Amino acid sequence: MMAFTIALMTDVAAQRHRVKTVAPIDSMATVNAYLDSLLSYRQKQMSEETTETELDGRYYRLFAPLTFYHSPAGRALAFSADSLGEDEVTGEVDAALMALYLRRPDLVKSTETKLDKTGSVRDDFEKPVKNEVDMSKAVEPVPEAPVYVPQGLVIQKPNFWTFKGDSYLQLMQNFVSDNWYKGGESNYSMLGQVTLSANYNNKEGVQIDNILELKLGFQTSPSDTVHKFKTNNDIIRYTGRFGLQAIKNWSYTLQVLAYTQFTRGYKSNNTRVYSDFMSPFNLNLGLGMTYNVKAFKGKLTGKVNISPFSYNWKYVDRKDLTGHYGIPGDHNSMDDYGSQITSELQWVFSNQVKWKTRFYYYTTYKRTEMEWENTINLRISKYITTNIFIYPRFDDSVKRDSDLGYWQFKEYCSLGVTYAF
Repeated sequence: MMAFTIALMTDVAAQRHRVKTVAPIDSMATVNAYLDSLLSYRQKQMSEETTETELDGRYYRLFAPLTFYHSPAGRALAFSADSLGEDEVTGEVDAALMALYLRRPDLVKSTETKLDKTGSVRDDFEKPVKNEVDMSKAVEPVPEAPVYVPQGLVIQKPNFWTFKGDSYLQLMQNFVSDNWYKGGESNYSMLGQVTLSANYNNKEGVQIDNILELKLGFQTSPSDTVHKFKTNNDIIRYTGRFGLQAIKNWSYTLQVLAYTQFTRGYKSNNTRVYSDFMSPFNLNLGLGMTYNVKAFKGKLTGKVNISPFSYNWKYVDRKDLTGHYGIPGDHNSMDDYGSQITSELQWVFSNQVKWKTRFYYYTTYKRTEMEWENTINLRISKYITTNIFIYPRFDDSVKRDSDLGYWQFKEYCSLGVTYAF
C-alpha cells in the first residue's frame, strides 16, 4: 500500500521521459480502477459465494514488502510496450514500482533474484498436509477457582478464668505385738485432702483468687476404749482475694479468710467434745497489698499478703464451748481488729521433691495467733507419693501449757496416692 501511494505521488512527467514509443497511461484512471478493485474485493470477501479464482493477484507487488523486480526495469528499457505482452494494469504497477525504485531506493528490502533462490511452497503434495494436535494433551486444564463463600465473622470472648485442683489419699499402718519389749500399740490412720482453685485475671489489672481446702483424717488406737476412731486432721478453709494491680508484682487487695471443720473432735478415752462444725468458725477480712512471688527461674511461686487493717470474727455454735478459744465469758462470739500477714508458697526443687508452705499471722497487739503449715511431697511415681507434714502453731488466747507454753505442734508422715487436675 505504501509503495502504491508513493508511486502516485510521483510526477507524471517522469513517465514522459521514457522512450516515445511507450504509450502513455492515465494515472487517475488507474487509481480509480485500483479503488474499485479494493471495494469489489471487500464485497467479495463478505460474500459466501467468493472463490479463490475471482481474486485479482496483479496488485500483489504493491502490498508485499518492497522488492526489486526485473519487469519494471525491463519495461523502462523496452522500445515498445507491445513487445512485453503485458496488460495495462501490470504495466502501470511496473511504472509505479520503477518510480519508487528511483526516488526511494532505501526502502527496497529484497530482490527477485533472492526470492528465486529461496524457492516457493512445495507443490508436490496430492493432499493437503494437516497437523493433527490433541489440544486436550497440549493444553493443561485450567484448575477451577475455588468458590468463595463468605463466612460470618465469629469473635469469641476470651476466658480469663482458670480452674485447677489436686487431691491425695494417704494411709499409714503401725503394728506392735503385745509382747513387744518396749511396749506400744498398733494403730491405723487415713488422711484425704482436696484443694480446688478458681482464679480470674483479665490481664488489665483485675485479679480474683478463690481457694477451697478440704482435709479430713481418721485414726484408730486400741488403747482408746471410748472411740473406735477419732479425727487427727479436720479443716474446711476458704481463701478469697480481690486485687487491683498497683505496680509490677504488687496489687491492692481485699482478702477474705474463713475456716471451720467437718465433724467433732475428741481426745482419747474422753467423751467431751473439744471442737465441732462451726465451733469454732473464724472469719477474717483484711485490706492491704499482695506481692506475687516468682523466683529461682519460676521454681518458687505463690503470694504474700500484708493487711495492716484487719477485722476478725470468731464464733462457736455449741453452747458447751462458749467461753473457749479466747471468747470471753459466756459469749459465743467475739470480734476484734488488728493486722495480719498470710502467704501461700510452693517451691519445686525437682520433679520428685516439692515443698508447700502456708503462713498465717494475726495480732491485735494484745493477743497473737500464728500458724505455719509445711508439707514436703516426695513423689515415688506418677500417682504414688509420700508426705511429711510439720505444723507448729502459737496462740496466747488459750490456757498456757506447763511444758510448751502457748506453742502447739502436729506432725505426721504418710504414703498414698495423689491426683492433680
